[in-house]
Amino acid sequence: MRFDQTALSDDILDALDAMNFEECTPIQEQSIGVILEGHDLIACAQTGTGKTAAYLLPVIDLLAETENDSKVKCVIMVPTHELAQQIDRQMEGFSYYIPVSSLAIHGGNDGKEFSRQQHALRQGADMVIATPGRLLAHMKMGYVDLSAVKYFILDEADRMLDMGFSDDIMRIVSSLPKERQTLMFSATMPKKIQQLAATILTSPKEIKIAVSKPAEKIDQSVYICHEAQKEHLLKNLFDEGHDKKVIVFSSSKQKVKELTQMLRKAKRKAAEMHSDLDQKAREDALLAFRAGRIDILVATDILARGIDIDDIALVVNYDVPHEAEDYVHRIGRTARAEADGMAVTFVSERDQPRFAQIERFLEKEVRRNPVPAEFGEAPEYAPNKQKRGYGNRKNNAHRKGASGNKAKRNNENKSSDAGEQTQRNKRKKFYKPRNSKPQ
Repeated sequence: MRFDQTALSDDILDALDAMNFEECTPIQEQSIGVILEGHDLIACAQTGTGKTAAYLLPVIDLLAETENDSKVKCVIMVPTHELAQQIDRQMEGFSYYIPVSSLAIHGGNDGKEFSRQQHALRQGADMVIATPGRLLAHMKMGYVDLSAVKYFILDEADRMLDMGFSDDIMRIVSSLPKERQTLMFSATMPKKIQQLAATILTSPKEIKIAVSKPAEKIDQSVYICHEAQKEHLLKNLFDEGHDKKVIVFSSSKQKVKELTQMLRKAKRKAAEMHSDLDQKAREDALLAFRAGRIDILVATDILARGIDIDDIALVVNYDVPHEAEDYVHRIGRTARAEADGMAVTFVSERDQPRFAQIERFLEKEVRRNPVPAEFGEAPEYAPNKQKRGYGNRKNNAHRKGASGNKAKRNNENKSSDAGEQTQRNKRKKFYKPRNSKPQ
């Protein structure tokens, strides 16, 4: 479906035309009409499918019809300050021909920025895009008026709950008018999201599109390797020409720092992204990456969701993520906006059971790449064996000890039988069976 076939206003369509947006994604096609009709909505779609525009476009249109005053009419909650800034930038383009104002409220900055946000909130804005903690901090100071809010939106709702924002969200909800339109967008739909939806939404429409599955355009592959082979494989990928617009994910901040140093020593233009960096350093790294001054961004899962960079060519999972859904979010950084992309995962022996779970989740086997012979022999892929390995070692040790002591036990068994019977009789005197019902 084309945008000009939706019920969006001409002003919005003009802005989309100027941005060369013509075709709706499936989530946009199904959401825009529902939102314009005034329904509450819970929408679930994989990362990189255009969820932000799916709610921004119709809400901007609806805000254009409201009274032009300084009161906040829309609150968008997001998990990270990077996502708040990104949505604010998208607002500038979508609302170019419509006098709708927005304000990003987020943490990770200094007192001067807090004062700027404070002043802006006092002045008022049509739309506030905020992280829960920072918005609450402003609300506690008494100058945030949410009495005129007509639209409340939760973006990356599952991520916010994973980060522990549930109580903060409910505090903010308690300050909103009961008569409002509430929209919830999430990449996954676990039970806790369903419970939150039941609490804050009213008779919502539901949209589910390709729940928690990677985009088909992502070329996924895997190296089954030893931990010591990973650095060689990474360098080899870059030597083969896959060294521009790359995100390398690792599960540990320390590993991110080590890999970044290793790549810089190899004369690669690399930067790191993790929670130990302050906001300015993270923003500078993202800006340099977008501008092409940095080719490789080495990151923890802080970058796995909500960051919109359309032309990422390759995602490398240096470590296998802990959850299958985290794998989906990581590789969803590539193949965005109808582009092609690659995702390569390094699977060491200890990670094999976890990767097997990911393949079960994907309902397919990811293509295996051969480890180059010069890097040594690769391990066998045997996730079930890996899973049982520790137990087998214990059992083997136990069996070894058992056979070594077999004769001793045989001699002891006869003399101990009478003693054990005596102990069993003693235990019977004090044993009382538990009732099947509680007292």
